Amino acid sequence: MKFADTLRTLPEFAGDKVVLTDASGAEVATIANAPGTAGSFRVYAYLAQQYGVINAEAAAEGLAIFAEHTDDASRHPGKHPNIDRLAAILTTGTPLDVHIA
Repeated sequence: MKFADTLRTLPEFAGDKVVLTDASGAEVATIANAPGTAGSFRVYAYLAQQYGVINAEAAAEGLAIFAEHTDDASRHPGKHPNIDRLAAILTTGTPLDVHIA
């Protein structure tokens, strides 16, 4: 299934952004609920709802949701930072806390 098709099956979430923090509470990244990043916002918000944190299991599901964009991200590191972050979590096993602000 393509990303756009899967995205339509995910619930919508209220909020301006998703905030990701490390174990010490330091902010690692934010994903705005805005044009250009609204899809990533929705995926990360969904993963937060399902898992409570972005751990390896959540990252694997997120990479599957991003579908063809995951393949593009692996061929072009840095082009899709929100996908790169999930791949890094899958590789390292280091989770990130997540909340919707």
